[in-house]
Amino acid sequence: MLAVGPVLAPVAAADDAGRELAEAVHERPEGNDVVTRGTMTLTGEGRRERVRESYEYRLDGDEPGESWNLIRFTSPGNIADTALLIHNHPGGDVDQWLYLPATQRERRVSGENRGGSFVQSELYFEDLEDREPHKDDHRILGQDTFQEVEVTILESVPVDPGNSTYSKRVSWIHEETLIPLRIDLYEGGEEPSKRMEVQEMEEIQGYWTVMRSSMTDLDSGRITILGVEDVVYDNDLPRDLFTTRGLADPQRARPYRP
Repeated sequence: MLAVGPVLAPVAAADDAGRELAEAVHERPEGNDVVTRGTMTLTGEGRRERVRESYEYRLDGDEPGESWNLIRFTSPGNIADTALLIHNHPGGDVDQWLYLPATQRERRVSGENRGGSFVQSELYFEDLEDREPHKDDHRILGQDTFQEVEVTILESVPVDPGNSTYSKRVSWIHEETLIPLRIDLYEGGEEPSKRMEVQEMEEIQGYWTVMRSSMTDLDSGRITILGVEDVVYDNDLPRDLFTTRGLADPQRARPYRP
């Protein structure tokens, strides 16, 4: 249940404080790698509810800012084996490839499509990237109570407006875990266009893990709910799992499923 506390207490925060908080959030411990079994539920106004099952694999590289993600759907049949591979490069560049089993080939996701819907959900391709703090100017807006815990509210505005679909992000960051419990996403207007919220989190293997979250399109009322059914950290995942060859082979990652 959502519990919003008192009106924001104004804080005279320098840019340095905002940047330090953004860096702390970005660098919070999440293991060397992780495998997650979960669900994606498409629901909300005017939509027939659909539930999809998937696995997500993440591996951190040796250099700061380097990581790889592989998301593969396993059901229902009309989306099974569809997969997305993401390479987050040091310095902030990102490459993405989408594999469609109907064509048995992968295609690169162009920069122009970063604001496009990922498999008809409320998530944009950009939402799946690991955005480095240096890409934005950050400032602390104040403190508040959200979901009955203390949070710090952080505003992040792209340094280069051309490198993001969003004109700004406003995040409600849980002070203990450094997990954003809510993010309002703006696309140029005075009001947010989308909202991410965390409904449940749990400490697993010593790492705080988001177990249930949602992304809502505030204009249409449509919602994508992400649920985690199982998660295992530090699996010693092989690097060659995160290649275009691994992307095109649905069986390659099967031995690493929890």
